[in-house]
Amino acid sequence: MPACDDAPAPASPTSPAAPEASVSPSREARRPSGPRPLYLGTYTSVEGGGKGIGLATYDAATGRITGTGTLTGVGNPSYLAIHPDRRTLYAVNERDDGAVTAVRLSDRKILGSRSTGGAGPCHLSVHPGGRWLLSADYGSGSVAVHPIDASGALGERTDLVRHTRPAPGPGQEGPHAHQILTSPDGRHVLAVDLGTDTVYTYRLDEKAGTLSEVAQAHTRPGAGPRHLTFHPGGRYAYLANEVDNTVAVCSYDPASGRVTVGEPQSTGTGPGTNYPAQFVVTPNGRHAFLANRGDNSLTRYAVEADGARLRLLDTVPVGGDFPRQIALSPEGILLFAANQKSGTVTVFRVDETSGALRRTGEPFPSPVAVCALPL
Repeated sequence: MPACDDAPAPASPTSPAAPEASVSPSREARRPSGPRPLYLGTYTSVEGGGKGIGLATYDAATGRITGTGTLTGVGNPSYLAIHPDRRTLYAVNERDDGAVTAVRLSDRKILGSRSTGGAGPCHLSVHPGGRWLLSADYGSGSVAVHPIDASGALGERTDLVRHTRPAPGPGQEGPHAHQILTSPDGRHVLAVDLGTDTVYTYRLDEKAGTLSEVAQAHTRPGAGPRHLTFHPGGRYAYLANEVDNTVAVCSYDPASGRVTVGEPQSTGTGPGTNYPAQFVVTPNGRHAFLANRGDNSLTRYAVEADGARLRLLDTVPVGGDFPRQIALSPEGILLFAANQKSGTVTVFRVDETSGALRRTGEPFPSPVAVCALPL
């Protein structure tokens, strides 16, 4: 599920002679027109933070963002996800007493919040069937499941699993669940834990809303895995390792749910400190982009061998400070980068053939921008 700029201006090309992004007739035909919704996550509890979930629209052709207001009453909505029917928005409440909140989009009514049973929830996703909300608590190293009723509202938590094994990795004092998502085939739920250097595979009982662990995949000690993103083919995924500034290609076996982590690869960033945040993959599966906090760039990779291989191309300045999260528009035409420290969202046009990225305009101001969810 999708989770959670302006007028054209000169921008840095992806290479010394990068061509203008081309648009094929078929792509032009499917390009949407008119304003589209954009939701923005923030921290409300920090200096300079937002007042709630940012509300905006974007022009799907030009990337221009227009702010339309703020939905208040949701604390620290640092990550956002949409229900498959697009009627309900979900937000984490990233605080010590972690919670998740549901918002009905038709009238922007808050449908209520539920405790995650853990601390510092930083990621959530909706199971493809639309009946379960999955969330990851960074502070407590736990993952939770909540039922979703017909109105989109959340019920009481049906499961809470803490990552008690293996032992924390080098420099870590405990588990730190950073992401939870469903595999493309819908058979398994995967949780990425930075503290234990592990990707956990679960089966979700879709009647009871409970998780059963079926496998673990381990990175090298101290890698600090943060986010996993699948290739459209569903057999491979790309792992961003926050702590050791590497990435890895992972294979996924649909029958067993087992993930196998490949060898570490370069992010292409310079000698300074860098923390990879997350990947996105183009809908055609030809290119992958990685957000780099510290280097403040986007790494471009060519995807080869039907998803089994990443080939580093180059890095592109993101045009902001500390890109914590990136997202593609549904058609893959635009890439949005939420830049936490500069409080901006930058937008790039994506060339579907070459994977070239070109800035569409000036950054859009958004206080402590940590998530951008374009619909």
